[in-house]
Amino acid sequence: MVDDREDNSDLPTRGQAAVADIISALERVNGTLAAREQRVADYVRQNIDQISTMTIAELAAAAEVSTPTVIRFCRSLGCDGFKEFKLRLAQNLAVSLQYIQADITEEAPATENALDRVLSAIYATANVMRQQLDAARLEEAKKAIIGCRQLLIAGIGGGSSMLAQEAANRFFRLGLAATAVNDSYIIQMRSATLGPGDVLLLFSASGETDAIVGAAKVADAYGATTICVSKPYTRLASAVSIPIEVDLPENPDIFKPTASRYAYLAILDTLAMSVAYETKEATSENLRRIRSSLTAYHGRTGPQPLGD
Repeated sequence: MVDDREDNSDLPTRGQAAVADIISALERVNGTLAAREQRVADYVRQNIDQISTMTIAELAAAAEVSTPTVIRFCRSLGCDGFKEFKLRLAQNLAVSLQYIQADITEEAPATENALDRVLSAIYATANVMRQQLDAARLEEAKKAIIGCRQLLIAGIGGGSSMLAQEAANRFFRLGLAATAVNDSYIIQMRSATLGPGDVLLLFSASGETDAIVGAAKVADAYGATTICVSKPYTRLASAVSIPIEVDLPENPDIFKPTASRYAYLAILDTLAMSVAYETKEATSENLRRIRSSLTAYHGRTGPQPLGD
């Protein structure tokens, strides 16, 4: 006899789910299930936005099957039981509806119009950022970076890891020992080597990434100064010494890349320029050496960006 009391079991912890995407799993098993399980699958697919409010008994009755059949269906999808199935489905729907319900019949904009839409989003996001930014926090961050022994910069994910790498590119030009990392294990290990006089600069669009929050706590415990560029009222903002906080809007158009990364880049460039002006002599000499090395490498002497 199948035990239908699985709701008392513990759910997998973060990152340990047997199946990450219930919606895709539903499609993958379609037509391969036993007849009664398939009836559950068909009902779920047709009423997908109502399942999260239903009990196992209600779903069984609606699909005209027994509760053990519902449990077997959940396990066929890779879930331990109905409780985990509902949790995973609710999580999927929270992030998937904008893609499922996207109007893909809309005509693609002409290239010039697409450019205008991208630029207008950048301007709007930058304006929101400008209104929220705390100049005093930027000043604190600048002073910490200027006097640091080493600058470790970290971010995980497409946008944040790009920002971390760009930050390392910006600051090594100014003569700082700047290193970017984006691997969660390396971030933890490198953070543990920091101490007084070192700075950990963290980028996170969500402010809730476990590895980034953990790195901030590790570095802080060993006496390093921690800085983040992230959302306010998040675990990361609470964990660092100097939070640079901005809550930026995201365009609902799923086909347009996020504009928030440009605002984050503007914050980074502001920090880099401020540090450069505070260390003019050393910075000028470093930039001269870089330019000389590039000229010797490719032979061009005209005005050019410094390897950007």
